Amino acid sequence: MTINLPIRPRSAFDDLGLSGTIDELVEQTQTLYLEDGIPWVIGYSGGKDSTAVLQLVWMAIAGLEPEKRTKQIHVISTDTLVENPIVAAWVTHSLETIKAAATQQGLPIEPHRLTPAVADTFWVNLAGRGYPAPRPKFRWCTERLKIKPSNSFIINMVKSHGEAILVLGTRKAESSGRSHRMSELESRRVRDLLSPNDSLPNCLVYSPVENWSNDDVWTFLMQTKNPWGYSNKELLTMYQGASSDGECPLVVDSSTPSCGDSRFGCWTCTLVDKDKSMSAMIQNDEEKEWMLPLLELRNELDVADDRHLRDFRRMNGSVQLFHDRTIPGPYTQESRERWVRKLLEAQTWIRANGPKIVENLELVTLPELEEIRRLWVVEKHEFEDNLPVIYREVTGEDFPGRPLDEHLPLGPETVAILQEVVGDDRLHFELVRELLDIEQRHRSQARRAGLFDSLTKAMRRGFYDDEDDALNRANKRRDAIERESDSDTPSDLDIAAGYVRAVPTGATE
Repeated sequence: MTINLPIRPRSAFDDLGLSGTIDELVEQTQTLYLEDGIPWVIGYSGGKDSTAVLQLVWMAIAGLEPEKRTKQIHVISTDTLVENPIVAAWVTHSLETIKAAATQQGLPIEPHRLTPAVADTFWVNLAGRGYPAPRPKFRWCTERLKIKPSNSFIINMVKSHGEAILVLGTRKAESSGRSHRMSELESRRVRDLLSPNDSLPNCLVYSPVENWSNDDVWTFLMQTKNPWGYSNKELLTMYQGASSDGECPLVVDSSTPSCGDSRFGCWTCTLVDKDKSMSAMIQNDEEKEWMLPLLELRNELDVADDRHLRDFRRMNGSVQLFHDRTIPGPYTQESRERWVRKLLEAQTWIRANGPKIVENLELVTLPELEEIRRLWVVEKHEFEDNLPVIYREVTGEDFPGRPLDEHLPLGPETVAILQEVVGDDRLHFELVRELLDIEQRHRSQARRAGLFDSLTKAMRRGFYDDEDDALNRANKRRDAIERESDSDTPSDLDIAAGYVRAVPTGATE
């Protein structure tokens, strides 16, 4: 009888052992560090891979004579502002510890916490502009939340020094796609250890743990003391508290996998069917039940068919068809206000009922709320200015943001009268409201440039009676185009489609 024993996966430590392999990597890193004056940028997420890489670099630099530690090493960590709160707190404290330890040990290591610009944050785009929750075919979040902050830092580093070397914890064992990509770049290396980065000119990538497996990473972390004084065992415990495997890497281009299916992703992520990590954290630890409102809000965002939450018109007011149905556009005003209310309710509840560590938790920052308010009032003409009202109703406190530098055309009482007059005719109400807002903005101008363009755009958006009317007109227009018909006189169909003749020369207001 033949017994087939399972084959042990090959380890990066097989040839030289753990100690010998680490000594070789430390020496390799020292040699690379001393070769030139190009600054290093280490991508650090607080997870196992990036922690292992930072430890290796730290050990290498600490092993050099102080006079040779001349090149600055920047440790960058991107906080999307919607990170899992447990991980976000871990990383924030870790960066503070790194800074203190590097100063104490005389190492040229400087940590940086990067965040997206206010205009690019998750809630400003979703609740402010009305972008629907991200989907694989409309993954608007990764570029804004992760790629832009890290790339901006790296590009500025290149501008200052001509080049930069990225030190990343990417590994071939992460996925077959990652292995293929890394092997392809490996074949184009300009030096033995440095690969090019296609999306960042003058940037080279050093991946010291590229051939390590998951087990190799954990073996190293558990048997090597963390040099900046953090606990790798606590890191392991955090991983064990969730069911998935992986971490959210530093994202510098679109080829990097999304964090949606990993432990250290955004709590709002709708790119996966279920947030298994947060569910596991709550299930495995009663002290983390305070995260339930986050999980519930995330699940509300993840609606398979969200047409009832979205406008039938696209962001620019046009109507587009797909299989005889309108392609839904941004969230409606009602939906956007609902998301803000839900978000503030979750934040208020967690602050009141969660542990001390989250008593000042910010699910949405004050600058984000101010930008959402500005988008609603200025760009969407929603001069009811409901955000301060929602804030007061949920928190019991006055909105602490700066006053709007806008003279609103109507007071709350007049808006209420207008709503009563139009009844359930939402499109009519929105059209009249926008026209009033346009008139108010142009009233004080000596030369009313752009007035007709603004009025025309408003009429296009509010032209329809309802969605059925818009669908019927869009079908007619499509049929007319198919018949290649043309008319010199603009019809109501042309107006709805956006084909409006210019105002004749000499026309006045």
